[in-house]
Amino acid sequence: MSQGRDPLGGKIPVTVITGFLGSGKTTLISNLVKHPSMNRVAVVINEMGEIGIDHDLVSLSSENMTLLANGCICCSVRTDMQETLRELFAKRQVGDVFDFDRVIIETTGLADPAPVLQTLVSDTLLEARYRLDGLITLVDAVNAHDQLLTQDEAQKQVALADRLLITKTDLSTQDLLDQLQLELKRINPNADCLNVFNGQANPADLMGLGLGSSRLNAQTFQFIQGIDLLAESPQGGSYLGATLPRPHSSIKTLSLRFQVPFTWESFSSALELLAKLRGPDLLRVKGILNVQGEPLVIQGVQHIFHNPVKLEHWPSEDLDTRLVFITRNIDVEMIEQLFKAVCFLSVKSS
Repeated sequence: MSQGRDPLGGKIPVTVITGFLGSGKTTLISNLVKHPSMNRVAVVINEMGEIGIDHDLVSLSSENMTLLANGCICCSVRTDMQETLRELFAKRQVGDVFDFDRVIIETTGLADPAPVLQTLVSDTLLEARYRLDGLITLVDAVNAHDQLLTQDEAQKQVALADRLLITKTDLSTQDLLDQLQLELKRINPNADCLNVFNGQANPADLMGLGLGSSRLNAQTFQFIQGIDLLAESPQGGSYLGATLPRPHSSIKTLSLRFQVPFTWESFSSALELLAKLRGPDLLRVKGILNVQGEPLVIQGVQHIFHNPVKLEHWPSEDLDTRLVFITRNIDVEMIEQLFKAVCFLSVKSS
């Protein structure tokens, strides 16, 4: 494969931090921005948010931006996320703010994080400057069980996450923590769970969760591993589907594996049809595709998909297509049959 321009090279990584009310987002971010490795980070919070950084603040010219003592920028969303991120990048370009190398976005406790993720893709200017590096969801060990049963937002925050941080573990019992981790795995088996005490987390555990380059590196393998978790090598045949049961939940995870290469036209047409018919309930999709022998990474949230990224070469000797769908209120058998049909057509046309 030719070594062309890296489509992700130079884009600023964005980490989105979400979690239901009282889960500890503000405490986590307040500790993160004090870490020495976070001195070139811009933090974007909603106008209802509040980051307690003691008293060492220096105001900038813009009313919604504040320079923190260690060099971080705290930026409040006054209008919408798109305008805020545009303004932030524009100020970086002209030197009104420092040359930050990462953005952290905090959502409200009741927020659906999907529109934030979609903003980074649907806005042409933002897509050219930023890339999603991961969605972190905080889960309250004390109240999460009831929240996951009764609050759709809490379920969706967990379902979309790349990594889950369980907070208030000191206020829970080991039995309840074990039950909670089991429930989180049922909703999102692809996300690792970490315990966090008093908002203390290693920044390295929260970064590097997205696809950062078309050239293979450690981050690429971590991203691909998240796709592989449910897709075991098939014992013969060209197709494998796996699902996990979801007690008391409309959210399901489906993993598919195909040995037969696709054409991009057939695969993208099927994906476009699925997104058009059931976009709001197609919560998240990740995959590495074998497109006529070449590895192509796709990812999307509901009906909006990132531009596919062609890797420089396959990460391993495994050349199978692997797809993971996280869905809500969708008969996953319908998805299986759709892509099984596309696979069959690919075989017939080869």
